[in-house]
Amino acid sequence: MFSAWMVALLSTLGALFIGEVMGKTPCLLCWFQRAFMFPLAVMLAVACYTSDANVWRYALPVAGVGLLIAVYHNLLFWGVIPEDIQPCGMGPSCSSADLNLIGFIPIPVLSLTAFTVLSVLLILIRRRQSL
Repeated sequence: MFSAWMVALLSTLGALFIGEVMGKTPCLLCWFQRAFMFPLAVMLAVACYTSDANVWRYALPVAGVGLLIAVYHNLLFWGVIPEDIQPCGMGPSCSSADLNLIGFIPIPVLSLTAFTVLSVLLILIRRRQSL
């Protein structure tokens, strides 16, 4: 549970750093993913504090929706889904090279990784609780 909270917290702090410190405005799909990541940091912090083993019941659906948005974002980003809409068509683009971590890891991939790890950890919490 602590690991899941750390992933959510680091993702939230990373998103805030990119937006507030680096001054990069997130695209529309990034905003949607933030809307599902930020509450997870709070939910998992409370669950860690209260030792709530049932956290998966309310956090997993939130992480799941965030994961679906992240998958869609990455499919658009990599051109797998052929649409007129670009990954960041309306507003700023997160596909530009200046929004890559260490020069080559795109931000949509970071979000997909975080939501995937969170979902796996929450499923493990569920399995551990049912034992």
